[in-house]
Amino acid sequence: MHEYKFYGWQTADCKPTNSLFEKIENPRNLYDILSEIWCEETCAPRLREKWSCDNRTVGQCSITAFLAQNIFGGKVYGILREGGNYHCYNVVSLPSGGECLFDLTSEQFGNEKLCYENNPEQFREVHFKKEEKYQRYNYLESELLKKLEKEISYK
Repeated sequence: MHEYKFYGWQTADCKPTNSLFEKIENPRNLYDILSEIWCEETCAPRLREKWSCDNRTVGQCSITAFLAQNIFGGKVYGILREGGNYHCYNVVSLPSGGECLFDLTSEQFGNEKLCYENNPEQFREVHFKKEEKYQRYNYLESELLKKLEKEISYK
């Protein structure tokens, strides 16, 4: 079994609501695929000097959370960080009535404990006003779709 370190991995069992991504089993599976895609180019420019192959999730939070929202539905929330930026994560309502909360990029903070309660909702319209962020999102999504296409054609 793969060892996951992102917040909420144990209960990250929601299913895609977008048929374009129906081959993705759950957020853990999405994490596996994105781990092969995240790169310096998808990292926020202000954090690129901190990005490395050993810490692939640095600077990937908003584009990853909005991509996960596109796949699984739900809402994106943000934890206010020093400097005024928000660290984004996902909350998906489950058919059973519960919630699936996961943060695919939390491991970039190491052992720092983040608070996932009472945070403001984040909106792609606000985040994507930054052209570079919108371009990084589109690149991440297109690379994901290419990977899914390859995985499908090999099966």
